[in-house]
Amino acid sequence: MHPLANHWIENIVLQSPVAQTLSITARSADIDHVTFVMPFSEALTTTPGVLHGGAVATLIDTVGAAASASGISPDVPASGGATTNLLVNYLRSASTDLTATATVVHRTHSGTLTEVHVTDTQGDLVATGQVNSRIFYEGPDANPK
Repeated sequence: MHPLANHWIENIVLQSPVAQTLSITARSADIDHVTFVMPFSEALTTTPGVLHGGAVATLIDTVGAAASASGISPDVPASGGATTNLLVNYLRSASTDLTATATVVHRTHSGTLTEVHVTDTQGDLVATGQVNSRIFYEGPDANPK
């Protein structure tokens, strides 16, 4: 992975206020494959001991953004990005730290499609997701169609 992509993941995605609030950290990051961890917190629950679905969705969205950013390089002068579509499938309640692994399954010049699997500390699948991300560019040829 190019150092510029690492910069985007470490200093933009993980330093965002929402990622900081949820204490999301990186476990690993390679081109098109990123794993983040979110610790369990009672402050993020709906009922005692059960994480709110919005916290899980935000984890999926955040790791999907990082996977999209993992392809950034000087050859691809990105100026930013945004989620254009987020699909979350909740499979079971979450009551532990979570690990989210994102894999880019399709990348174009202007966007990515990423699949995400979220597991609990026992390795059980808690949720899956798909994240469509748009990549924005600078310059005269910015944002090609």
